[in-house]
Order: sequence, then structure tokens, then C-alpha cells
Amino acid sequence: MRKRLVQPALRPYAPAAGRSRRVGRWVSALLALTLSLPAPSLAGSLTFATAPTLPTLTSVTLNASAQTVDTTMTNFAVSDTRTGEKGWNVTAQGQSGTKKSAVFAQYCPKAKCGAAVEGYIAAGKKLAADSLTLNSTGATLTGGTHATPSLQCAAGCSLDNATAVKVLSATTSEGTWTTSGFSATSLALAVPTTVSALPSEEVYHVNILWTLATGP
Repeated sequence: MRKRLVQPALRPYAPAAGRSRRVGRWVSALLALTLSLPAPSLAGSLTFATAPTLPTLTSVTLNASAQTVDTTMTNFAVSDTRTGEKGWNVTAQGQSGTKKSAVFAQYCPKAKCGAAVEGYIAAGKKLAADSLTLNSTGATLTGGTHATPSLQCAAGCSLDNATAVKVLSATTSEGTWTTSGFSATSLALAVPTTVSALPSEEVYHVNILWTLATGP
């Protein structure tokens, strides 16, 4: 089993006196990738040829109204060189546990942020689960052989939830399949009226786990 970590974050800035609050550099998540590999007796391998990553979200000015921050989901690819059309699937979920959070939570990304130390802030601010949604409408996959894998998020998949959601499913697909065509609104962050501005050194942060596993 292999893991790869990428470290973005979600950063709101405190407002100047008498001005609306501007939330800048909303970056998506701490990303963990897990590959559930086939048994050694199977020929070939099942891997992410290009691992999923979550892009930086645009800035937003808080104006006492609920808002949505949209951006385009980055493309990723799966390579299956096993024989026998075994099938595979990709899931995503918020990851909880020690030094992790399945939802966006107040976080210090360096050794010290004022009196806070690096990591999630005890009893800190949080966004509700299901704030970050992936929509695969319009996206396609190309490049491999046999049946085209099926994107599963046409109706929207919540990524920041502790329950895993299936993003992609393949029954008999082999070779390398690459996504393309995600829309400009394929990744959406719901910003509620109740979101709090944090100290300038702190961010909202979430752990998202992507898993590639055998079987459709």
C-alpha cells in the first residue's frame, strides 16, 4: 500500500475595520492517496498513473450571504495492467483520526501561530460536513481498452464526509484511463453566512482520502 501526501489549505483573512470580510486563497485539502493493490499472484499492477489532486479555490468576499466557490477539478488517471478484466474503483472521503479532520477545521500550518502550535486548533472553528462537492457532469474518460469506466458523481459527491463515496467505477476496463472535461463548476465549496474569519496565520484545513481498490 502506498500513500502520497499533498498539503494545501483553506485560508480566510480577517477584515479591516468597517469593511466586508474577504476570504482569500481557499485551497482545498490535505490529500492522502491509498492504493489497495491486487494480490501478488495477479499479473500486472493497478495504480494511479496520475493521482487525484484538489485545485486551489478562488477568493471570496464575505457579504452576509451564503456563497459558492467554484473551480475545475483536476484530471487524474488510473492504470490497470492486470489480465482478466478484474475491475476497479476510486472512492473519496474525509479522513478522521489523530492529527486529521474529515471536515474543514481551524488549523495552524506552521510551528507557531500566535499561542497555537502546528496542527488542528482544539475546539476551533469548523465548516459543516458536505461543504465540498464534486460534480462529474460533462467529464469523460479515454485511453484504455474494454468498457469505459463510469464516473459516479453526476448528481454530486460530497468529499468532506467521513463516509466514502464512489467517484469512479470500472467493470472490465484495462490499460490507462484518463479523465478530461471537468467543468468550471465541477468542484464547489459552500460558504455559509456563519463562516468565521481566522487569524492571518491560520487556515481551514481538511484531510481527503482517495482510494483506488480492486473490483468495480
